[in-house]
Amino acid sequence: MVLWLIAFPSAAKQIAIVIDDVGNHERDLQLLDLPGQLSFSILPHTPYSQQFAFMASRANKELLLHIPMQSLQEKALGPGALTLDMNKWQLQSTLGHALATLPQVKGVNNHMGSALTQYVQPMKWTMEVLKKRGLFFLDSRTTEHTQAQTVANLYGVENIGRHIFLDNDPTYDALVQQLQALKSKADSEQFAIAIAHPYPQTVAFLKVALPELVAQGYELVPVSQLVESKYIQLAERQQHQAEFLIPTSD
Repeated sequence: MVLWLIAFPSAAKQIAIVIDDVGNHERDLQLLDLPGQLSFSILPHTPYSQQFAFMASRANKELLLHIPMQSLQEKALGPGALTLDMNKWQLQSTLGHALATLPQVKGVNNHMGSALTQYVQPMKWTMEVLKKRGLFFLDSRTTEHTQAQTVANLYGVENIGRHIFLDNDPTYDALVQQLQALKSKADSEQFAIAIAHPYPQTVAFLKVALPELVAQGYELVPVSQLVESKYIQLAERQQHQAEFLIPTSD
């Protein structure tokens, strides 16, 4: 018997892929046909947001609110946007209204936001709302100067950050390159988070790439599962440190 040849695989490296910008087009409904446990982030007050949320919930797919936030480039944000000229009441009521239209969501991530997420005060107002509603925050990290996760930590809002944008360039070669970067991140950290968009090229690519990922030993999980894992590990680490510091009676 050559038992040494039998390899028992370790726990699969976990990958979460969030599809942003959902809700503007009827074709977005076809995203639900993509294989695996993807998460979908819906733009508020868009023509197909409600229908997508209803269908996704029936299909047991995870949803986030993709809340528009002011960008440095002053791009058009669409309805429900949070901007720097808002006071606390305006920002929180705008965010609250968007959340009320999509009660199925488990978390929130920012659409654009390279300007707004750099400022602590609007992030405090945002995190107050999320804390009350028990929602997590996924920082899309559209700026290296983002304060979102720092403020989320202050308010006790569970949070996590994006690692890879899969399709800033939606050409095939670029998608392959970014998917490899995602896998490399998962190899080194045991998990990785990508954000993609409902471009036709991306959808066609993912239809083939997602089954291949699973065949290669990666596990596709909803992003909330990685958030939960993060905080379980933090709690275990804190417990271990506390036990280490407890004085003995010797």
